[in-house]
Order: sequence, then structure tokens, then C-alpha cells
Amino acid sequence: MTIEVSSCVKKSRGRPKVFDREAALDKAMTLFWQHGYEATSLSDLVEATGAKAPTLYAEFTNKEGLFRAVLDRYIARFAGQHEAQLLCEEKPVVQALKDYFTAVAVCFTSKDTPAGCFLINTSATLAASSHAIAETIKSRHAQQEQLLLRFLTQRQQLGEISAGVNTQQVAQFLSCILQGMSTSAREGASCDKLLQIIDTTLQLWPTLVKS
Repeated sequence: MTIEVSSCVKKSRGRPKVFDREAALDKAMTLFWQHGYEATSLSDLVEATGAKAPTLYAEFTNKEGLFRAVLDRYIARFAGQHEAQLLCEEKPVVQALKDYFTAVAVCFTSKDTPAGCFLINTSATLAASSHAIAETIKSRHAQQEQLLLRFLTQRQQLGEISAGVNTQQVAQFLSCILQGMSTSAREGASCDKLLQIIDTTLQLWPTLVKS
């Protein structure tokens, strides 16, 4: 008679998953970008990132901390690349503006991310209770206008823009155009539509910089 004996072998649990911070931030960014800060719950973030709540708390402290990290990630991934298009001194002033606006338009209408601007989308849905987050977004968004002002001032110093032009007003105008492009993209405007807006804006350039 043959007797079968089953051996008791302890199965290895394997190595624990390593928390991928950048991947988690990108997934959280998509949620915040699409739904805003208020409407995105911690359970939504846990499900999207695949990380457990204690892991997210250990890494970011709370939802606000995660959002701030996402905001830094957005600036690094998208805004930084756009700025490089604008601040290339080898380009004529109008070409630099066109390349910058075009890069923004492509971002606003990309199929890889929610439509529109991350900063504008999230700020539009904030409740009064989220004062700290609102101030952070406001500060970050103001940097876009400051970037345009710095660019225009530099080109003015190089003689490409007349010394009598109020670069602050031009920067404010261009910033408003970008905000409008974000809203249009959010409402379904195509990249081609935004490019038409850019062309129209740049046709006004001689008037904008007329002293």
C-alpha cells in the first residue's frame, strides 16, 4: 500500500510592493484635475493609486498634503516644459509667444489628461472651507502672469518691445487669454480651435505693444 504524505511547506509571501510615489502622484493628479479638490475623496485616491490609506498618510500626511505634492508634480511635468518654450531667447518675441501658447493648447486638449488647466479646474470647485488650498492655487496661478511679465520685460530690455509699452497690462491680457482657452477646452473645444484663438491674439500683437 502506498501512503501519500503531503509536506508542509511555508509559502513565501514575496517582497512587499514598493510604493511608487511618482506613479501615485500622476494618478491622484488625474482625479484632482478632472473632479477638483473638494469632490475627490480619500477613498477615491486610495482606489486610483492602488496604495492603502496608511501608506498615503505616511507619505503625505493628509489629503491636503497629497494635493500640494500633486501641484508640485504638475508644475514640474507641464508648466516647466511650457516655460522653456517661452524663455528661449534665440526666438523672436512673437515666435516665443506662439510656441508657448501652442504648448499650452496641446496640454489643455490632450487625450492623456483631463481637459483644461489643472490650476483653473481645481480652483473653480473649491469651497470656502478650503482657504489654505485656495491661497496656494492662487499663488501658483499668479506665477503664470509673473512669467509672462518677466518675459515681456526681458524682451523690452532687448529692444524688441518699445520702452513706452506697459508690459504689466500686456501680461494681464495674455493671462486672461490663457484662462479663456482653458475654459473653452473644458467645454470641449479642440486643439485646432485653440490654435485659432492664438492666431487671432498674435494678430493683435502690433496693437498690444503700441506705445
